[in-house]
Amino acid sequence: MDHFELRGGVLHAEDVPLTAIAAAVGTPVYVYSQATFERHARAFADGLAAIPRKHLAYAIKANPNLAVLRIMRAQGYGADVVSGGEMARALAAGMPGCDIVFSGVGKDAGEMAAALDAGVGQFNLESEEEGIELAAIAAARGIAAACALRVNPDVDAGTHGKISTGKAENKFGVPYDRAGAIYARLAGLPGLEMRGLAVHIGSQLASLDPLEAAFVKMGALLGEVRAAGLTVTHMDLGGGIGVPYRAGEVFPTPAEYGAMVARVSAAWDATLMFEPGRVIAGNAGVLLTRVIRVKPGVTQPFVIVDAAMNDLLRPAMYDAWHDFAAVSPTGHTMGANIVGPICESSDTFAMGREIDAMTAGDLAIFRTAGAYGATMASTYNSRALVPEVMVSGSRWAVVADRFAPETIFAAERVPDWLA
Repeated sequence: MDHFELRGGVLHAEDVPLTAIAAAVGTPVYVYSQATFERHARAFADGLAAIPRKHLAYAIKANPNLAVLRIMRAQGYGADVVSGGEMARALAAGMPGCDIVFSGVGKDAGEMAAALDAGVGQFNLESEEEGIELAAIAAARGIAAACALRVNPDVDAGTHGKISTGKAENKFGVPYDRAGAIYARLAGLPGLEMRGLAVHIGSQLASLDPLEAAFVKMGALLGEVRAAGLTVTHMDLGGGIGVPYRAGEVFPTPAEYGAMVARVSAAWDATLMFEPGRVIAGNAGVLLTRVIRVKPGVTQPFVIVDAAMNDLLRPAMYDAWHDFAAVSPTGHTMGANIVGPICESSDTFAMGREIDAMTAGDLAIFRTAGAYGATMASTYNSRALVPEVMVSGSRWAVVADRFAPETIFAAERVPDWLA
């Protein structure tokens, strides 16, 4: 459920008509619903009510806007970060360092040092080499870094290949059959406090079966590591639950996910850690756009909108579907291809789609754009960087400015020999 609804024939974000935001801010623009973020954060936490010891860390990569992070902090979430920049955002939003989990396959020495200085609560190590480097940095400071070892369970998540992370050929984690030995060696290093195992097999999962298969394997590994006399107090189960992008799609609910986790982990005697992202942010935002013109095509017309692949990359990168809807629908429909203005054939949002009838100047939205939308935006074709708006009831505010091309190229320098 989200809070983007038709009222009086006009789409609203909570109590604010999207027409008002478009008139004040222009298009394209991301629009978020605070009530939806809060509802989804509570729903995920409530789904895990049967888990006695747990830690919830919002996956910042899904949507790192500071206003979003303030909402998540107020809901009791820490942060899952994958870069020094994301860590800085979490801290700026008031999330305590001890509630931050630092994930990611390529942490460099500077990021590790900064995370230690910030008191990050857990590092998810992706390799033995990373652990050795972190141990040396921590030992030089006279401290021990709390760590979990990320394991690649070689489980196919059944999702898009570009967002699958748990198969043997993926770059993430250490091989399952070598994890126990690596854990033992890292546990012997001064500077590390090896306390857990971590797993994350992918994003936008439509079934709980791959997750359960991965968690069962992790439970067996937990038993092996403890049988070797080593300590495991935390099990990090990552995120990955999908959300419906198409009307009518059905995905596992947080309650169904929580029931599965509670059953599988009943004998683990460990604190369970979760890093939801898309499941909270996805349906909490839309990309508001305006039709530039409708161009005749060979079989169907092209609806050219002012949003482009630099604003919403997912369709070009993942062939992803986003429902497209008029802000003021007339009740009439048309078949069309929805495209952006960028000089790339991949700047295409949908082909042969049945949509609300559109003419030049009409406003429309791409739904389910709250996750992996603005955070993946760029200034390709020297386009402005898309702004973001947060709505709360009848109030709204710009929470990320539109950066014009001239603002961006003002930071560039021409060397004196080219001046």
